[in-house]
Amino acid sequence: MNEIHILDVDLNLLKVFEAIYEEGSASRAALRLGLTQSAVSAAVSRLRTVYQDRLFERGGGGMVPTARAHELSATVREALNLCRKTLLATDEGSRSFSDRTISIGLSDDLEIAIGRALADRLRVDAPGLRLLLRQTNSYQATDMLAGRTVDLVLAAGGFTSRSIGRQTVMTGGYSCVAQKRPDDWAGELDLEAFLRRDHLLISSGGYVGIVDDALFALGLRRRVEVSTTHFAAVPFLLSGENAIATMPTHAARAVADLAGLEVLSCPLELPAYGIELGWRPDVLRDPAVLVVRDAIVSVFEELPL
Repeated sequence: MNEIHILDVDLNLLKVFEAIYEEGSASRAALRLGLTQSAVSAAVSRLRTVYQDRLFERGGGGMVPTARAHELSATVREALNLCRKTLLATDEGSRSFSDRTISIGLSDDLEIAIGRALADRLRVDAPGLRLLLRQTNSYQATDMLAGRTVDLVLAAGGFTSRSIGRQTVMTGGYSCVAQKRPDDWAGELDLEAFLRRDHLLISSGGYVGIVDDALFALGLRRRVEVSTTHFAAVPFLLSGENAIATMPTHAARAVADLAGLEVLSCPLELPAYGIELGWRPDVLRDPAVLVVRDAIVSVFEELPL
């Protein structure tokens, strides 16, 4: 095997690798980089020679990374981010994040509640930066950070690893969402009326939720008409006049505002929940991650609860 020296390699190839890995498509990578598709194809051929691996295979309507590409991705991204950091440090007064993508793992209730506000803030704080929002839950959050598939994670209930940096950004409670009805007075709902409703359950397990646990302790049960794993489905599934859903208040308000639904107080005592923002300590050397982290904290500080 011939030894390859760094002087013989065009380091711009690493930007092509990163773009294809993140976009999953040579054509989208070309658009992102401002290159022709033939130039990207030529770069892929050179990358395959450098790393002695095909790196990306055609499949699923795009370019699928090989095991070797997955292995290289974190190192390539870290190397490019270190280079970007040195360039940003040369002129703090004119930072540009136009070639940066920061990935955030979060559940769709948080995406609905803060996604737009976060994008609006970053348009001012980090012009040109692009957000990549990846679906996750509290069971996957730690592994996603450790596997470097995301830069930051928002998770309910915290993280299982002590090596993860963290900050509590919100503590909240639960509310109900339903179609507006004349018998709902000033957003109040008693337990008897609550139990008469047809319930929509939002749960990763799909069968039992926190409301069912609270009712069981009282010797009561509710009728769950439909169960879903996605908060985004709530406006479509609550079309029935008698339907109701219980969810975190931040999500309830966002969904109700979007779909013209009513937010009702929950007649059950449910435990408060905390949301933590987590990160690997090494990513804080990256100014782009720092500006996104600070923006997330600011958005939560302004979120009505």
